Amino acid sequence: MSQNNLEEQPFKSGRVNLDPDGAEQGLAQLVLTVIELLRQLVERQAIRRVDGGTLSEEQIEQLGVALMNLEVKMDELKEIFDLDDEDLNIDLGPLGNLL
Repeated sequence: MSQNNLEEQPFKSGRVNLDPDGAEQGLAQLVLTVIELLRQLVERQAIRRVDGGTLSEEQIEQLGVALMNLEVKMDELKEIFDLDDEDLNIDLGPLGNLL
């Protein structure tokens, strides 16, 4: 190797520069995406159970309130981390979008 090639190579410190704010935002996005996916699955299952007639009126009411509360909490968390619904819809490439 010539001296010229050594000078052209970028300096490598061996350290990874991580932006703490970016890491927190990315982690929040991932966690909220998983929670939103699970919320949607639970909601679909609840609709199937309601349509199937396996729940009492009281259970339907409790389930509805729980799902509404979860949606409100998700909206609060998205606001805290400055995320919107599109931020939680991860592109899976050839499989399409997650949500």
